[in-house]
Amino acid sequence: MPTLPRTSATVLAATLLLAACGTEAARPGGANGEAPVQAEVLCPTDHLAHGDTAPSDPSPRPSGRPSALPLPSSGGATESGVKITALHAWDPESGCAGVDYSADFELTNRLAEEATYTLTFGFLSASGGAVDHSERTVEAVGPGRTVKGTVVMSETVGSPPAVTGVEVTKVRSVPAAEASSASGTCPRSGVHVYADEGDAAMGLRVVGLHLVNCGTRPYRLDGRPKLELQDEDHKTVDSVRILEGTQRISTGLGGDGSPKAVVLRPGEAAVAGLAWRNTTQAGEPVNAPYVRVWARPAAAPVMVVPELDLGTTGRLGVGPWRKDETRRGAAGTPATRP
Repeated sequence: MPTLPRTSATVLAATLLLAACGTEAARPGGANGEAPVQAEVLCPTDHLAHGDTAPSDPSPRPSGRPSALPLPSSGGATESGVKITALHAWDPESGCAGVDYSADFELTNRLAEEATYTLTFGFLSASGGAVDHSERTVEAVGPGRTVKGTVVMSETVGSPPAVTGVEVTKVRSVPAAEASSASGTCPRSGVHVYADEGDAAMGLRVVGLHLVNCGTRPYRLDGRPKLELQDEDHKTVDSVRILEGTQRISTGLGGDGSPKAVVLRPGEAAVAGLAWRNTTQAGEPVNAPYVRVWARPAAAPVMVVPELDLGTTGRLGVGPWRKDETRRGAAGTPATRP
Protein backbone atom coordinates (compact mmCIF):
# COMPACT_ATOMS: atom_id res chain seq x y z
CA MET A 1 0.00 0.00 0.00
CA PRO A 2 1.22 3.54 -0.60
CA THR A 3 2.76 5.61 2.14
CA LEU A 4 0.63 8.02 4.11
CA PRO A 5 0.57 11.53 2.61
CA ARG A 6 3.02 13.08 4.98
CA THR A 7 6.16 14.96 4.19
CA SER A 8 8.01 13.68 7.25
CA ALA A 9 9.43 10.87 5.06
CA THR A 10 11.63 13.42 3.30
CA VAL A 11 15.25 12.71 4.14
CA LEU A 12 17.08 15.53 5.82
CA ALA A 13 19.08 16.87 2.89
CA ALA A 14 21.67 18.61 4.99
CA THR A 15 22.86 15.38 6.54
CA LEU A 16 23.41 13.89 3.11
CA LEU A 17 25.71 16.66 1.96
CA LEU A 18 28.58 16.65 4.40
CA ALA A 19 31.17 16.40 1.62
CA ALA A 20 34.42 18.28 2.01
CA CYS A 21 34.44 21.86 0.82
CA GLY A 22 37.15 23.50 -1.25
CA THR A 23 39.35 26.53 -0.95
CA GLU A 24 39.77 29.56 -3.14
CA ALA A 25 42.69 31.92 -3.47
CA ALA A 26 42.07 35.44 -2.25
CA ARG A 27 43.50 38.36 -4.18
CA PRO A 28 47.28 38.79 -3.94
CA GLY A 29 48.64 40.72 -0.96
CA GLY A 30 49.90 44.31 -1.00
CA ALA A 31 52.99 45.81 -2.55
CA ASN A 32 55.25 43.82 -0.24
CA GLY A 33 54.84 40.85 -2.58
CA GLU A 34 53.21 38.48 -0.09
CA ALA A 35 51.99 35.22 -1.54
CA PRO A 36 48.26 34.79 -2.22
CA VAL A 37 46.33 33.69 0.85
CA GLN A 38 44.17 30.57 0.58
CA ALA A 39 40.80 31.47 2.12
CA GLU A 40 38.74 28.57 3.43
CA VAL A 41 35.31 28.15 1.90
CA LEU A 42 32.66 27.21 4.47
CA CYS A 43 29.81 25.38 2.84
CA PRO A 44 26.23 25.71 4.11
CA THR A 45 26.43 22.25 5.71
CA ASP A 46 29.70 22.73 7.60
CA HIS A 47 28.09 23.55 10.93
CA LEU A 48 25.89 20.45 10.62
CA ALA A 49 28.95 18.26 10.30
CA HIS A 50 29.79 19.15 13.88
CA GLY A 51 26.33 18.20 15.18
CA ASP A 52 25.11 21.79 15.50
CA THR A 53 21.41 21.48 14.72
CA ALA A 54 20.21 24.47 16.71
CA PRO A 55 22.94 27.11 16.71
CA SER A 56 22.44 30.00 19.08
CA ASP A 57 24.58 32.19 16.84
CA PRO A 58 24.05 32.76 13.10
CA SER A 59 25.01 29.79 10.95
CA PRO A 60 28.50 30.07 9.43
CA ARG A 61 28.58 32.20 6.34
CA PRO A 62 30.90 31.32 3.48
CA SER A 63 34.30 32.97 3.88
CA GLY A 64 36.74 33.81 1.06
CA ARG A 65 35.09 34.36 -2.29
CA PRO A 66 32.95 31.30 -3.04
CA SER A 67 30.74 31.28 -6.12
CA ALA A 68 27.53 31.88 -4.23
CA LEU A 69 24.75 33.93 -5.80
CA PRO A 70 22.11 35.34 -3.42
CA LEU A 71 18.62 34.98 -4.86
CA PRO A 72 15.39 36.68 -3.75
CA SER A 73 13.31 34.71 -1.26
CA SER A 74 9.57 34.22 -1.44
CA GLY A 75 9.52 33.22 2.20
CA GLY A 76 8.91 35.71 4.97
CA ALA A 77 7.65 35.50 8.50
CA THR A 78 5.00 32.87 9.21
CA GLU A 79 2.53 32.51 12.07
CA SER A 80 4.51 29.47 13.20
CA GLY A 81 7.59 31.56 13.98
CA VAL A 82 9.77 30.63 10.98
CA LYS A 83 11.24 33.25 8.66
CA ILE A 84 13.35 32.82 5.51
CA THR A 85 16.24 35.27 5.62
CA ALA A 86 18.27 34.37 2.50
CA LEU A 87 18.43 32.06 -0.49
CA HIS A 88 21.75 31.16 -2.12
CA ALA A 89 22.75 29.52 -5.40
CA TRP A 90 26.05 27.66 -5.31
CA ASP A 91 28.42 27.36 -8.23
CA PRO A 92 30.00 23.86 -8.50
CA GLU A 93 33.44 25.51 -8.50
CA SER A 94 32.84 26.66 -4.93
CA GLY A 95 33.94 23.20 -3.83
CA CYS A 96 30.70 22.51 -1.95
CA ALA A 97 30.02 19.13 -3.47
CA GLY A 98 26.37 18.42 -4.29
CA VAL A 99 25.07 21.80 -3.09
CA ASP A 100 22.98 23.67 -5.65
CA TYR A 101 20.82 25.88 -3.42
CA SER A 102 20.57 26.64 0.28
CA ALA A 103 18.30 28.81 2.39
CA ASP A 104 18.93 30.54 5.71
CA PHE A 105 16.12 30.78 8.23
CA GLU A 106 15.26 32.04 11.69
CA LEU A 107 13.08 30.05 14.06
CA THR A 108 11.42 31.45 17.17
CA ASN A 109 9.92 29.07 19.70
CA ARG A 110 6.57 30.56 20.63
CA LEU A 111 5.66 27.70 22.94
CA ALA A 112 5.94 27.93 26.72
CA GLU A 113 8.44 25.07 26.89
CA GLU A 114 11.54 23.77 25.16
CA ALA A 115 10.64 22.13 21.87
CA THR A 116 12.10 20.19 18.96
CA TYR A 117 10.99 21.38 15.51
CA THR A 118 10.72 19.65 12.16
CA LEU A 119 10.60 22.20 9.33
CA THR A 120 9.75 21.45 5.71
CA PHE A 121 10.87 23.89 3.00
CA GLY A 122 9.82 24.08 -0.65
CA PHE A 123 12.39 25.32 -3.17
CA LEU A 124 10.41 26.99 -5.95
CA SER A 125 10.93 27.56 -9.67
CA ALA A 126 10.00 30.74 -11.53
CA SER A 127 6.55 29.24 -12.26
CA GLY A 128 5.91 28.88 -8.54
CA GLY A 129 6.02 25.09 -8.57
CA ALA A 130 8.14 23.16 -6.11
CA VAL A 131 11.46 21.92 -7.48
CA ASP A 132 12.18 20.06 -4.26
CA HIS A 133 11.11 19.75 -0.64
CA SER A 134 13.74 19.51 2.08
CA GLU A 135 13.32 18.87 5.79
CA ARG A 136 15.32 20.19 8.72
CA THR A 137 15.11 19.17 12.37
CA VAL A 138 16.03 21.74 15.01
CA GLU A 139 16.32 20.24 18.47
CA ALA A 140 15.80 21.64 21.95
CA VAL A 141 14.87 25.28 21.27
CA GLY A 142 14.12 27.08 24.51
CA PRO A 143 10.86 29.01 25.01
CA GLY A 144 11.05 32.45 23.43
CA ARG A 145 14.45 31.70 21.95
CA THR A 146 15.32 32.50 18.32
CA VAL A 147 17.85 30.31 16.50
CA LYS A 148 19.27 30.50 13.00
CA GLY A 149 19.98 27.68 10.61
CA THR A 150 20.46 26.58 7.02
CA VAL A 151 18.62 24.04 4.88
CA VAL A 152 20.07 22.59 1.68
CA MET A 153 18.09 21.48 -1.34
CA SER A 154 18.27 17.73 -1.93
CA GLU A 155 20.43 16.44 -4.74
CA THR A 156 18.43 16.03 -7.95
CA VAL A 157 18.97 13.86 -11.00
CA GLY A 158 19.91 15.76 -14.14
CA SER A 159 19.61 19.53 -14.41
CA PRO A 160 16.86 20.83 -12.13
CA PRO A 161 14.96 24.02 -12.99
CA ALA A 162 16.47 27.21 -11.63
CA VAL A 163 15.30 28.00 -8.11
CA THR A 164 13.98 31.52 -7.62
CA GLY A 165 12.28 31.27 -4.24
CA VAL A 166 11.73 29.23 -1.12
CA GLU A 167 8.84 28.87 1.29
CA VAL A 168 8.06 27.17 4.57
CA THR A 169 5.51 24.46 3.79
CA LYS A 170 5.12 22.76 7.17
CA VAL A 171 6.15 23.32 10.78
CA ARG A 172 5.80 20.67 13.45
CA SER A 173 6.87 21.13 17.05
CA VAL A 174 7.08 18.62 19.89
CA PRO A 175 7.89 19.42 23.53
CA ALA A 176 11.48 18.29 24.05
CA ALA A 177 10.50 16.44 27.22
CA GLU A 178 7.98 14.37 25.23
CA ALA A 179 9.95 13.78 22.03
CA SER A 180 9.60 10.29 20.58
CA SER A 181 12.58 8.14 19.62
CA ALA A 182 13.11 4.87 17.79
CA SER A 183 16.70 4.24 18.90
CA GLY A 184 19.70 6.00 20.38
CA THR A 185 20.08 6.92 24.04
CA CYS A 186 17.52 5.12 26.16
CA PRO A 187 15.08 7.57 27.82
CA ARG A 188 14.64 7.64 31.59
CA SER A 189 11.39 5.72 31.09
CA GLY A 190 13.41 2.74 29.81
CA VAL A 191 11.43 2.52 26.56
CA HIS A 192 11.51 4.04 23.09
CA VAL A 193 8.05 5.01 21.78
CA TYR A 194 7.43 6.15 18.20
CA ALA A 195 4.98 5.98 15.28
CA ASP A 196 5.83 4.42 11.93
CA GLU A 197 5.14 5.91 8.50
CA GLY A 198 1.89 3.97 8.13
CA ASP A 199 -0.07 2.81 5.09
CA ALA A 200 -3.00 4.18 3.14
CA ALA A 201 -5.37 2.61 0.62
CA MET A 202 -8.85 3.58 -0.57
CA GLY A 203 -9.24 6.13 2.19
CA LEU A 204 -8.17 3.71 4.95
CA ARG A 205 -5.26 4.83 7.12
CA VAL A 206 -3.22 2.55 9.39
CA VAL A 207 -0.32 3.64 11.62
CA GLY A 208 1.61 1.53 14.09
CA LEU A 209 2.63 2.76 17.55
CA HIS A 210 5.86 1.01 18.54
CA LEU A 211 7.42 0.52 21.96
CA VAL A 212 10.92 -0.92 22.45
CA ASN A 213 12.25 -1.92 25.86
CA CYS A 214 15.71 -0.36 25.85
CA GLY A 215 16.14 -0.68 29.61
CA THR A 216 17.56 -3.45 31.77
CA ARG A 217 14.33 -4.71 33.36
CA PRO A 218 11.18 -6.37 32.00
CA TYR A 219 8.46 -3.92 30.93
CA ARG A 220 4.79 -4.88 31.32
CA LEU A 221 1.93 -3.70 29.12
CA ASP A 222 -1.68 -4.66 29.76
CA GLY A 223 -4.26 -2.90 27.62
CA ARG A 224 -4.25 -0.22 24.96
CA PRO A 225 -2.26 2.99 24.77
CA LYS A 226 -4.08 6.06 26.03
CA LEU A 227 -4.23 8.87 23.46
CA GLU A 228 -4.82 12.61 23.33
CA LEU A 229 -5.25 14.17 19.88
CA GLN A 230 -3.99 17.70 19.21
CA ASP A 231 -4.40 20.09 16.29
CA GLU A 232 -1.68 22.21 14.66
CA ASP A 233 -1.84 24.69 17.54
CA HIS A 234 -1.46 21.91 20.13
CA LYS A 235 -5.08 22.33 21.24
CA THR A 236 -6.86 19.16 22.33
CA VAL A 237 -9.20 17.67 19.73
CA ASP A 238 -12.17 16.28 21.62
CA SER A 239 -14.58 15.83 18.70
CA VAL A 240 -13.14 12.43 17.73
CA ARG A 241 -14.42 9.22 19.32
CA ILE A 242 -11.57 6.86 20.24
CA LEU A 243 -12.71 3.25 19.74
CA GLU A 244 -11.40 0.18 21.54
CA GLY A 245 -10.06 -1.93 18.71
CA THR A 246 -9.81 -1.32 14.97
CA GLN A 247 -12.47 -3.77 13.75
CA ARG A 248 -15.14 -1.06 13.46
CA ILE A 249 -12.83 0.84 11.10
CA SER A 250 -11.87 -2.20 9.02
CA THR A 251 -11.40 -5.94 9.56
CA GLY A 252 -8.16 -7.83 9.22
CA LEU A 253 -5.93 -5.12 10.70
CA GLY A 254 -4.85 -7.13 13.73
CA GLY A 255 -6.21 -4.59 16.17
CA ASP A 256 -9.26 -6.48 17.42
CA GLY A 257 -9.70 -8.76 20.40
CA SER A 258 -9.31 -8.11 24.09
CA PRO A 259 -5.99 -6.84 25.46
CA LYS A 260 -3.63 -9.42 26.90
CA ALA A 261 -0.71 -8.92 29.22
CA VAL A 262 2.56 -8.37 27.35
CA VAL A 263 5.88 -8.58 29.16
CA LEU A 264 8.85 -7.29 27.19
CA ARG A 265 12.34 -8.38 28.10
CA PRO A 266 15.18 -5.93 27.38
CA GLY A 267 15.47 -5.52 23.62
CA GLU A 268 11.95 -6.78 22.86
CA ALA A 269 9.23 -4.66 21.25
CA ALA A 270 5.46 -4.24 21.13
CA VAL A 271 3.10 -2.60 18.65
CA ALA A 272 -0.44 -1.19 18.75
CA GLY A 273 -2.36 -0.15 15.64
CA LEU A 274 -4.22 3.07 14.92
CA ALA A 275 -6.80 2.98 12.14
CA TRP A 276 -9.13 5.57 10.64
CA ARG A 277 -10.76 6.67 7.41
CA ASN A 278 -10.37 10.10 5.87
CA THR A 279 -13.85 10.22 4.33
CA THR A 280 -15.19 13.75 4.02
CA GLN A 281 -18.93 14.38 3.88
CA ALA A 282 -21.04 17.03 5.56
CA GLY A 283 -19.25 18.93 8.29
CA GLU A 284 -15.78 20.27 9.00
CA PRO A 285 -12.86 17.90 8.33
CA VAL A 286 -10.66 17.19 11.34
CA ASN A 287 -6.88 17.12 11.09
CA ALA A 288 -4.88 16.18 14.16
CA PRO A 289 -1.17 16.03 13.36
CA TYR A 290 -0.11 15.36 16.96
CA VAL A 291 -0.96 12.41 19.21
CA ARG A 292 0.09 12.31 22.85
CA VAL A 293 0.65 8.69 23.90
CA TRP A 294 0.65 7.08 27.35
CA ALA A 295 1.93 3.52 26.90
CA ARG A 296 0.39 2.52 30.23
CA PRO A 297 -1.49 4.46 32.92
CA ALA A 298 1.53 5.55 34.98
CA ALA A 299 3.85 6.16 32.01
CA ALA A 300 5.19 9.56 31.01
CA PRO A 301 3.54 10.84 27.81
CA VAL A 302 5.33 10.77 24.45
CA MET A 303 4.21 12.88 21.50
CA VAL A 304 4.20 11.42 17.99
CA VAL A 305 3.23 13.07 14.71
CA PRO A 306 1.16 10.63 12.62
CA GLU A 307 -0.71 13.41 10.79
CA LEU A 308 -4.23 12.12 11.39
CA ASP A 309 -6.46 13.29 8.51
CA LEU A 310 -9.74 12.11 9.98
CA GLY A 311 -12.08 13.79 7.51
CA THR A 312 -15.58 14.02 8.96
CA THR A 313 -15.70 10.44 10.25
CA GLY A 314 -15.07 11.40 13.88
CA ARG A 315 -13.61 7.98 14.78
CA LEU A 316 -10.18 6.54 15.51
CA GLY A 317 -9.65 2.87 16.29
CA VAL A 318 -6.91 1.85 18.73
CA GLY A 319 -5.75 -1.74 18.94
CA PRO A 320 -4.27 -3.45 22.02
CA TRP A 321 -0.55 -3.78 22.66
CA ARG A 322 0.84 -7.02 21.29
CA LYS A 323 4.37 -8.36 21.15
CA ASP A 324 6.12 -7.51 17.90
CA GLU A 325 7.74 -10.82 16.97
CA THR A 326 9.47 -9.21 13.97
CA ARG A 327 11.39 -6.78 16.17
CA ARG A 328 13.37 -8.97 18.54
CA GLY A 329 16.63 -7.36 19.68
CA ALA A 330 19.44 -8.70 21.81
CA ALA A 331 18.95 -8.38 25.55
CA GLY A 332 19.76 -4.89 26.73
CA THR A 333 19.79 -3.40 23.23
CA PRO A 334 16.95 -1.69 21.40
CA ALA A 335 15.45 -3.14 18.28
CA THR A 336 16.07 -0.89 15.31
CA ARG A 337 13.47 0.85 13.20
CA PRO A 338 13.11 -0.61 9.69
